[in-house]
Amino acid sequence: MWIVAIAWLYVAVMMSLAEATSPQGTVLGALITFVFYGVGPLALVMYLMGARNRRVVRLKAEAEERRRHVASLAASAAKADGSGLPAGDAIAPEGKEP
Repeated sequence: MWIVAIAWLYVAVMMSLAEATSPQGTVLGALITFVFYGVGPLALVMYLMGARNRRVVRLKAEAEERRRHVASLAASAAKADGSGLPAGDAIAPEGKEP
């Protein structure tokens, strides 16, 4: 993908140079040619081509955040009474001494 971007910019630079060195051309025309024919479309295409990678990175970050949140909930549940054992009945059943 990068080779296509480099080639596109090369062509845009050559067109800009041709515009700037032409007897009827101007430097302003060369700059406009480079921006609107080279940089603008290339930036748009590169942004659109990177959408899938950005989505994958975002989903991985969300999954990692979920995993961290579940782990912290499990850790806090295990430390609720300090023993690390599951919580039992706080009140003894009727008729039995604690």
